[in-house]
Amino acid sequence: MKATATLYLDPRPNKNGYCPVKIRITYNSQRKYYPTDVYLYHPEKSEPDPLTGLLTAKRRSPEEKETHRKLLHYLNKAEDAINTLKVFTFDKFNEVFTENRNLRNSVSYAFDKKIKLLKLNDQIGSAVNYQCAKNSIEDFKKGLTFADVTPELLKRYEKWMLSNGRSITTVGIYLRCLRALFNAQKIDKLLYPFGIGLYEIPTSRNIKKALTIEEISLIYHYKTEPMSYEDMAKDYWIFLYLCNGMNVKDLCQLKWSNIDGTQLNYERAKTKNSRQQRQMITVALKPEALEVIKKWGRLSVNQDAFIFSHLDKEMTAERQRAVHQQLTQLINKHMKRIARNVGITKPVTTYSARHSFATILKRSGTNIAMISDLLGHSSIEVTKNYLASFEFEQIEKETEALTSFRQAK
Repeated sequence: MKATATLYLDPRPNKNGYCPVKIRITYNSQRKYYPTDVYLYHPEKSEPDPLTGLLTAKRRSPEEKETHRKLLHYLNKAEDAINTLKVFTFDKFNEVFTENRNLRNSVSYAFDKKIKLLKLNDQIGSAVNYQCAKNSIEDFKKGLTFADVTPELLKRYEKWMLSNGRSITTVGIYLRCLRALFNAQKIDKLLYPFGIGLYEIPTSRNIKKALTIEEISLIYHYKTEPMSYEDMAKDYWIFLYLCNGMNVKDLCQLKWSNIDGTQLNYERAKTKNSRQQRQMITVALKPEALEVIKKWGRLSVNQDAFIFSHLDKEMTAERQRAVHQQLTQLINKHMKRIARNVGITKPVTTYSARHSFATILKRSGTNIAMISDLLGHSSIEVTKNYLASFEFEQIEKETEALTSFRQAK
């Protein structure tokens, strides 16, 4: 005999006249009841009872639809717990169902599990993003279950965030974390709040500004005080640009074993824990990049030693992340000053080094598949979307001829 799960309205109301809805598990003529967080108002002698009325109604108010979705969610979780047990006992069911409820129902619990896993994998940056997302969502509404997260609630959260001075970009980052939790927990499709016609996570229109080769030349030829922080920032920025738009974290983690003559092979730290098959990036080291290594690198006969002297092997992942951030801020601070001094009005940051690398190659006629490999993107489509954000600047330049009539007499 197989155990069965049904919804049950406890007829004993609280002082306000609301009765709790429970999950009733029946096995071998025995019954046990497990709570949900749903209560229904039950006036005396009502026919039908509010639970039956809710389940059989052909039309439901928005509030009734949400309650109906939550109840089906709890029922499905109970049935899933039953189906996972090869031999049913109430004790084993209680253990599985309780774990499922914590993991699959509690948004906070799922965030904590994810954050713990990310830290174990030394993905500190991602762990920080998830922690910030959790804190924000809990500030908005504590004790959320996945069944509580509806398109309407997400719209209210977005509005609440914007009214509190947070950007649409931040909203997008936090809600992509939440969506990832939904996807990982395999939440019932009935309860899934994201997508067309439901809630669509907003994206900001961030027009990236890639530098031209002429502007990069101004930076390269800019005179700095030798061995100063400004000198280092300029050299590192040129190195990032020449090395496939490398980021600062990868620069810090480069080892002498990554270099073979004029070839540099490395794996992006960003993708180490997200790819089933490890992908190496190959850089053709230009003389200017080799000069940066010679100037700022720390020579060692140990091939496993870091090239640049910002990290050591005794550092925790948290400390390494702090070093990456501090160096990024130092580079950006001095590059802002250099850009202003040479007359560049675009933002010049470590990110723009990557943007400029990709865009200059594209405009020189390099195949997009090659650019995709050099950037370490997972697909050509990712690269196309990445490059698309630079197009307005090129469109603006190419359509300048349309106003040549200004010079006509």
